[in-house]
Amino acid sequence: ATQIKTSKPEFTTKAVATFDEPWAMTALPSIDGKAPKLLVTQKTGELFIVDTATGSKTQVAGIPKVAYGGQGGLGDIILAPDFATSNAVYISYVEAGKGGDSNKFGAKVIKATLAGLGTNAPTLRAITPIWEQSPKVTGQGHYSHRLLFSPDGQYLYISSGERQDKDPAQDMSGNLGKIIRLSPDGNAPTDNPFTDNELAKQFWTIGHRNVLGMAF
Repeated sequence: ATQIKTSKPEFTTKAVATFDEPWAMTALPSIDGKAPKLLVTQKTGELFIVDTATGSKTQVAGIPKVAYGGQGGLGDIILAPDFATSNAVYISYVEAGKGGDSNKFGAKVIKATLAGLGTNAPTLRAITPIWEQSPKVTGQGHYSHRLLFSPDGQYLYISSGERQDKDPAQDMSGNLGKIIRLSPDGNAPTDNPFTDNELAKQFWTIGHRNVLGMAF
């Protein structure tokens, strides 16, 4: 037998910044080869721009009110495929129902423009609703609400958890427990597989529990 010698990779670690319940992050495009800046969400409802070279954190204003509790709060953030020209981002978070449904919750996805990059006062502008879980239900678990664009940038995928109720994952009258496939403006593509009703037109796959990661 031939003995193959392998060397252990060497790693170094460096503390950059600290957070309170960070949930997601994505890198902004690097400029002139400089260390990248990160967008980091905290479940408690804050979005930061983090300079990985200095560790400085700049809070982004304009975040909608989030329903923080259990597994809920501010969730995912990804760049729009045309971010280089639009400065648009997609964000997921949990919101409470209105009026008598204030004890019910559901995930929501918005598109917004990230204004003031490179200043000490960045903010979200032109917030546009893209999608939301239906129906809103009680409990604060299994929202999923991960976001992912297809490699060609034509489709936005959203994971929608079944909210710990199991049965909704097979229920075609609600969008819980599904992988959602939309165009970047929030409309359902005509080649999605289901046509049972207006909600079902969003579905790409069904029967999911709590999808917390997606990748191509």
